[in-house]
Amino acid sequence: MVRDNLARLLDLLAMQRLNRRAHLSVSPTARVRYRTLHMKAGHSLSVGEGSLVEGAISFQRAGAKVAIGNRTSFGASLIDCAASVEIGDDTMISWGCVITDHDSHSLRWSERSADVRNTLLGTKDWSHVAIRPVAIGSKCWIGMHVLILKGVAIGEGAVIAAGSVVTRDVPAWTVVAGAPARPIRALGEEER
Repeated sequence: MVRDNLARLLDLLAMQRLNRRAHLSVSPTARVRYRTLHMKAGHSLSVGEGSLVEGAISFQRAGAKVAIGNRTSFGASLIDCAASVEIGDDTMISWGCVITDHDSHSLRWSERSADVRNTLLGTKDWSHVAIRPVAIGSKCWIGMHVLILKGVAIGEGAVIAAGSVVTRDVPAWTVVAGAPARPIRALGEEER
């Protein structure tokens, strides 16, 4: 009981601190672990009704936006966002997953040679980094330890098997698995 109250108090303090710096739009019926959000001015997070956000969300650049729909569960995982990550309604994301919309660094050494120093100074040059939005549809189930990479769109009702690496779009109502993830089978009407 004391531990739960302390956790709620720490989250409330973290939320108040974040609200002064970033744009938060969180439904009063959602539960968010604010202590795991890494936000600054210019970042935006929206969380819909009845959603549970227990994982970490790291915003990399000004203007980065994360939108999480209604009744969606985001477990002890990581969203690493430089531009845009959208997750629909009624989606379940397990623990140990990573969702990223960027490559973090350039492939060219000359373009990434100062990334560590510049990140520490808050002056990292993102102009040489590949960035593409990620969109996860409604009614999806993302298993544990899944990696979803930049530019991926996951269709409604898709199921991503544990340990998969998703490098390309996933059709609606399809089960995918593997590294890289490939379609295993379509879900029938009785499974929707």
